[in-house]
Amino acid sequence: MTSSYDDLAALSEMQADCRATSARLEQAARLATRPAPSIHFDEQPTEQPKREITYSAAAVRIAGALHFHLE
Repeated sequence: MTSSYDDLAALSEMQADCRATSARLEQAARLATRPAPSIHFDEQPTEQPKREITYSAAAVRIAGALHFHLE
């Protein structure tokens, strides 16, 4: 059985991980405190283009093998 402490990383690597985690948490906190978008009809854009959906070659092969048809 292995423990999370069996293979400790170098001190510099652990510090870099902590800095990266701190930066991600700060970003998440900023995003979480932004105001919510309006749900009022008159404040929505008049026209929004439809997003294009693309399928990878692998997805098409899998869908074909499962007898699904992607257009």
